[in-house]
Amino acid sequence: MPVALGLSPLFIFYMKRLGCLFLFVFLTMKIFAVDTLYLSLDQVIERSKEFSLDALVAQNSYLASYWQFRSYKAGMLPQIGISATLPYYSKSYNQFQDSEGNYSYISNYYSSIATELFISQHIPFTGGRISLETSFQQLRQFGSNGYRSFVVVPAAIRIEQPLFAYNPFKWSRKVEPLKYQEAQRQLTANMEQVSLQAIQHYFDLLLCEINADIARQNLLNTEKIYTVATAKHAIGQFPENDLMGLKVSLLNAEIALANTESSVKAKMMQLCSFLGYGDDVYIKVEIPNHFPYDNDPLDYKVVLQKALENSAFTLQIQREMIESEALVRQAKTSRWSANLFVSLGFSGVDEQLATALNHEHWRDNQIVNLGLSIPILDWGKGKGKVKMAEANREIVEASLTKEQQEFDQNVYMIVQLFNDQFKQLELAKMTDEIARKRYAINVETYLLGKTDMLNLNDAQLSKDEARRNYVEHVYRLWSYYYRIRALTLCEI
Repeated sequence: MPVALGLSPLFIFYMKRLGCLFLFVFLTMKIFAVDTLYLSLDQVIERSKEFSLDALVAQNSYLASYWQFRSYKAGMLPQIGISATLPYYSKSYNQFQDSEGNYSYISNYYSSIATELFISQHIPFTGGRISLETSFQQLRQFGSNGYRSFVVVPAAIRIEQPLFAYNPFKWSRKVEPLKYQEAQRQLTANMEQVSLQAIQHYFDLLLCEINADIARQNLLNTEKIYTVATAKHAIGQFPENDLMGLKVSLLNAEIALANTESSVKAKMMQLCSFLGYGDDVYIKVEIPNHFPYDNDPLDYKVVLQKALENSAFTLQIQREMIESEALVRQAKTSRWSANLFVSLGFSGVDEQLATALNHEHWRDNQIVNLGLSIPILDWGKGKGKVKMAEANREIVEASLTKEQQEFDQNVYMIVQLFNDQFKQLELAKMTDEIARKRYAINVETYLLGKTDMLNLNDAQLSKDEARRNYVEHVYRLWSYYYRIRALTLCEI
């Protein structure tokens, strides 16, 4: 007969507890799981342009300039508008003087409705404005002698023209397009600056990881040497003083490893924050296996020409020169003013709206006004403003000339540093290889007792410094390259 198998309650209880434990461990691992990302320098640069806060600031700065230019363009287009008072109501007492000079208060009880439709256009070449208008008004007087009347202006053309005055539209046509082009180029330059920051963060982390690898390898080598020395000391073949020196070196190696690992975590958090990653990401980087440029040395004149053609700095100089000249012109024309106002059209007035709209009852509606403002004696105030504006223009021109010289010198310096960096990098690489071989030889000879601790420590320091120096020269090459790109706004 088959035997019925049963599970004890105690067994079931422990199985449930074990299952809960496994579930807790699994969820804990999921919560605290850290994704390791192996990122190349090119990947870091591309991501920084898309997700870094600096890139977002650069894009928003450009958008502000873009909408400013759009507003300027819209201001140059015809403006269509309507204004209305629907209605105006008044029941009040107003002061009245009769023919004998006596004052009294009379009741004024009325309402009015007014609407106006207009199309206006600025005239950039003259600084004036021309508009076409049509309007409708109704006045209704209440009381015992109440009445209603209409005023209709089917069409009227208005011209407002300052004469011999400062024309802001003329100067805006020169300045605003330059400002927009400058913003476009500045956006490209700012994105190259973001790339430079990405390169710096990348190599900061890389150098810390190199230091950690060095400290880790030094610790392993020191432990190996200390183990061998301890065995030799036990049989009387290794001095105790040297053994104590090795013990101190071992402790220092452990401290150095702990410090470098802390630096790696700090630099990695900075890079993660810059790239828009969360705390659950662990980034690993490595020395780039390629260089950004491997052609012939750069020609300073060619690079300078590209920089002058493409950089925002060139447009900035042009814009500031125009703005300083505009201020001089504004100071000269503000000493006196003349304004011409002309309005030509028709109007219909009647107590009946249909009659007011009938063209047979239209009357001419014409206004011509010429206003002049000429100071007779201003004690040199206007002349002083002109001289101040001209002096400021001279200051701007001198400052821009100095900035141009500094710009040219900066291009020259960067090009020379970039060209020299290839040789420096080659020497640093050779030094790194030789220093590592020397250290490996010193470790073996020290274990054989053919060299002392002083030579071993010197070989180790030389090896570590050569490795850091090589990484630093790789960083400089990439940094110089992107600084040149930021100046020329193009790949070289």
